[in-house]
Amino acid sequence: MAASLKIDPKIDPERLAPAFQAKGRLHIPDFFKGNGAKHVADALAGDVPWVRTMVVQGKGVEAPLAAWAMPSPQRMQVEAHVIQTARSGFQYSYDAWRISDAIQAGRRVGGKLEPIEAVYDFVNGEEFLGFVRKLTADERPTNSDAHASRYGAGHFLNTHHDGNADSGRLYAYVLNLTPQWQTDWGGVLLFQDDARNVTEGFPPRFNALNIFRVPQHHSVSQVATFVNAYRYSITGWVRRTVTAKPKR
Repeated sequence: MAASLKIDPKIDPERLAPAFQAKGRLHIPDFFKGNGAKHVADALAGDVPWVRTMVVQGKGVEAPLAAWAMPSPQRMQVEAHVIQTARSGFQYSYDAWRISDAIQAGRRVGGKLEPIEAVYDFVNGEEFLGFVRKLTADERPTNSDAHASRYGAGHFLNTHHDGNADSGRLYAYVLNLTPQWQTDWGGVLLFQDDARNVTEGFPPRFNALNIFRVPQHHSVSQVATFVNAYRYSITGWVRRTVTAKPKR
């Protein structure tokens, strides 16, 4: 059954707009009305085609979890590379499912994954895009992408800014879908200034929307090694329509 995803009507984007404009980011609790967030969270905790994603030799790579779980010299070498590069540069390690890529390639699965796929439809629908336009006082948003993420013990996302003008990125969003989480477990969305001082942090509160203007330096703090739970979210960028440049 698809999730019924409706923004709580008590949330007024125009009233929240000054707070967003002040910092270029906002944490909005209790975003969905009813049980929509629970349906998506239940689906994320089920049988999702996760892959392990990371940076290897400067490029994002993905490995099927079944293969990644098998001990091998190659896996140990990659894990060592991830740890080494994370110490001084951009790196990440977590589980992902690229919802947008699958749907746009005609691979809707439906069934138990239908509530997750419904999020892609929601973030590309007028209810969400209209909400973002009013919140940001920006008429450019026309579409969004979406991918699911699962952070377990040791997973992290190092500091980056999401800047890519050619892709039409305007804003990043995070729909938090972890029913139970403690702040000292890690997995906190952190924002930094140009000197890399942490200026604000958003814990992954259930059914909260985090949205922020890009480019903007941010990271996800490493999930503590003692944690035996997963941090679930669906994230992506709200974009403007990009007109292809003529070939010369």
